[in-house]
Amino acid sequence: MRKRMTFVVLATATAAGVGALTAPAAQADGFGDTTISSTTVTSKDVVVGTTKAKTFTVAVTATDNSGIKGAQIYVDGPSYGYLDATGPAKCVASATDAHTSTCTASFTVDPRVDFIDNDPAGTWYANVLVDANDDDYMNTEKAASFTVRRAAKLTVNASPEPVRKGRTITVTGALTRANWETAAYAGYTVQPVTLEFRKKNSSTYTAVKTVKSAAAGALKTTVTAVEDGYFRWNFAGTGTTGPVKSTADFVDVQ
Repeated sequence: MRKRMTFVVLATATAAGVGALTAPAAQADGFGDTTISSTTVTSKDVVVGTTKAKTFTVAVTATDNSGIKGAQIYVDGPSYGYLDATGPAKCVASATDAHTSTCTASFTVDPRVDFIDNDPAGTWYANVLVDANDDDYMNTEKAASFTVRRAAKLTVNASPEPVRKGRTITVTGALTRANWETAAYAGYTVQPVTLEFRKKNSSTYTAVKTVKSAAAGALKTTVTAVEDGYFRWNFAGTGTTGPVKSTADFVDVQ
C-alpha cells in the first residue's frame, strides 16, 4: 500500500545538518499584543495499531485586543513524524470576552499511510501560529506535548483447569506490539510484565510477580493454587509502546 510522507520538516532538518533533527527547546515569537493562554491535546497518548486510524484534536486559546482571526496548527514528532490538520482550525469567540477565542483543529494519524517504519513513535509536539484581526500574531513552537505510541497486545492462559489446591498452576502468554513497517504485530522481548490475580468474588486485582518477556514476547511463570480466581498479565508500557492488560483466565481450584 502506498504511504504518504510529508517532507517539510525533514527537508529543513537535512539542509541544516543531522543535528537539526533534534527538537529545539520551546520558543515563541510574535508581533503586537496577541497572547496564547493555553494549548491542549485531547488525547495525551495516541496509541496506534497496524490498521485503524486515530483522530485527535488540538485546541488553542488566544487573546488580542482586536479579536482572533484564525490559527494554523501542525504536529510533529521523532524522525519524519509530521501531520497537518485535516482542515482549517475553527475559532470560536468566548461568550464573556470577544477578544478571546479558542481555535480547534482535528488530526488523523493512519499507520497504513503516515508511517513507513517505527521511528516516529515517542514524544510529539503541537506547534501553533495565531493571527489577530489587526495582523498581530503569536507563533509558538512545542506549545504542547503528547505521545504517539505503538499498540500492544497480551494473551494469557492458566492451566491446568480445574486444579487441586496446593498444586502448581502454569500461566503463559505473549506480549506483542504493532510494527508499522510490516503492518503486523511482533513479539516484544525483555519487557517487564506483571502477573495479577483477582479472587472469584472480588473486583480488585493484586500483583503476584513480574517476569520479563522472552523470545517472540513469550511469558511463562508458575504459582501455587490457593483459591478460585482470575489471572491476567499487565504491561505498563514504554515511551514508544502503549500499556495493555490481557483478558482474564479463570481457574477453578478444588
